[in-house]
Amino acid sequence: MDLVSALTDLCVGTPRVGNTHIIAIDGPAGAGKTTLALQISQALTSRFSIEVVHMDDLYSGWDGALGENLTVQLSKIIDAQKKSQNYLLPHFDWNTNKYSTPRDLKSPQILIFEGVGSARAIVRNSATTTIWIEVDRAVGIKRVIARDGDEIESQMKQWLIDQEIYFTSDKTRESAQFILST
Repeated sequence: MDLVSALTDLCVGTPRVGNTHIIAIDGPAGAGKTTLALQISQALTSRFSIEVVHMDDLYSGWDGALGENLTVQLSKIIDAQKKSQNYLLPHFDWNTNKYSTPRDLKSPQILIFEGVGSARAIVRNSATTTIWIEVDRAVGIKRVIARDGDEIESQMKQWLIDQEIYFTSDKTRESAQFILST
């Protein structure tokens, strides 16, 4: 069975959060989480209403991105989904280093969280399923630099350390229902 078929089967049942199934896609920087979220969204959009939340929009910059602020934001989103309510989703602007105009997050049939920290314990407790994507560290960093530019190289070196500490303490990979490699 392929991943899309498995996710379809999971999402036909009773949602775990209000009227919404939550799928979380996590893994190291450069693993392909955004690409997979887009592919899943495109594959399932004819059957389900879908919203995607990118962790990059929720982080409050490089420092402490995987900390309490992210947990609070994800908790608020999940609470809104439990009540089948729309939510004003923050959007962090990396160019200005501050939050910009939020967007209205609907209460979809499937909500996909994607990004480092998206499958943390607060999400796993409510998620229909979680996906971990493996990537060789050198390949991941090369992809990120190619995508975002050489100017973030020093921040990425620290990010690699921060994400590894976070993944170890959260046991994100060990808790995933699906493990993929890129």
